[in-house]
Amino acid sequence: MEKALAGLVVAAGVSYLATPWVRRVAFRLGAVDRPDARKVHREPMPRLGGVAVYAAFVAAVIVAVPKSLEVLGLLLGLTLVTLVGVADDVRGLSPRLKLAGQVVSALALLPFGIEIYFVTNPLNGHLVDLGWLGLPLTVFWVVAVTNAVNLIDGLDGLAGGVSLIAALTMAAVGFVQWKFFGAADQQEVILLALLLAAALLGFLRHNFHPASIFLGDAGSMLLGYALAAMAVMGLTKSVTAVAVVLPLLILGIPLLDTFMAILRRYFNRRPIFAPDKEHLHHQLLALGLSHRQAVLTIYGVSALLGFCAVFLVFLAVSHALLLLAVLAAGIVSAASRLGLVGRQVGRKGQVKEM
Repeated sequence: MEKALAGLVVAAGVSYLATPWVRRVAFRLGAVDRPDARKVHREPMPRLGGVAVYAAFVAAVIVAVPKSLEVLGLLLGLTLVTLVGVADDVRGLSPRLKLAGQVVSALALLPFGIEIYFVTNPLNGHLVDLGWLGLPLTVFWVVAVTNAVNLIDGLDGLAGGVSLIAALTMAAVGFVQWKFFGAADQQEVILLALLLAAALLGFLRHNFHPASIFLGDAGSMLLGYALAAMAVMGLTKSVTAVAVVLPLLILGIPLLDTFMAILRRYFNRRPIFAPDKEHLHHQLLALGLSHRQAVLTIYGVSALLGFCAVFLVFLAVSHALLLLAVLAAGIVSAASRLGLVGRQVGRKGQVKEM
């Protein structure tokens, strides 16, 4: 317990104190995000904020977490994906090269045992052994979540806050599975998730609107990668019937926004990697919400999905499926109303074809 508390203090303290130094370095290196028609900010902003989060998380893990093979694999993978993000923030990488770096980073987890070995059938609770399919599924999951968090990083404090809520939810779900269902193997992930949340808490003091620094790709990819890997280390090992949907709920906002972006670009015949200004946060701003209101609204939805994820663990299969059906209906309705698949809601509520 003392080591855990020390780790939390180190995580929050290092990120809070290191961020101003990283901000100065970002200006020196030219890692600056300049405004354009697609972006919300109006002044050049330093990137590389993720370097401070990385340093804080790694320092906290060294202080508080026993060095198992999986933890070492997580740190190696995080280092690789953060380096890819730093290169993109400083020099700029093509989408294909960045994707290749993400795939290599995800592959680095496999030799350390971080892999999806089985899934639980929610209809009967039986385990389905994935065999060799676990390898590509693990890589796909990690790369998908890495890009999902990267894509929602469009407003001050948005990606950091959503990831903070996801990390806390992951810790809460792990705690429930440990205390109520005897899953002792969740303790490591609980601590890792709390340390990541603490590192984000220190950073958000500088990143919440009006931000003085952005996460940059180094930070957003780091967060997505860490959450995806920790979900594999913890949540996918659960034998509860709803284990297969827990990570999807916890990371619901970034995954939904990414899925809708892919559909939108497909229907509009745009390249999948082409950026646009039609993401969830853009549509909330188009409704007339302020910068902070849009961010806090998404925080609220993320927290609601997190609460549902924790609540789901206690439910019988039939009740869990009913709750998931209600959530799915609500999500589809909200996505349609906000125009996330290709139509934009105007400031007075009019819907405009894009």
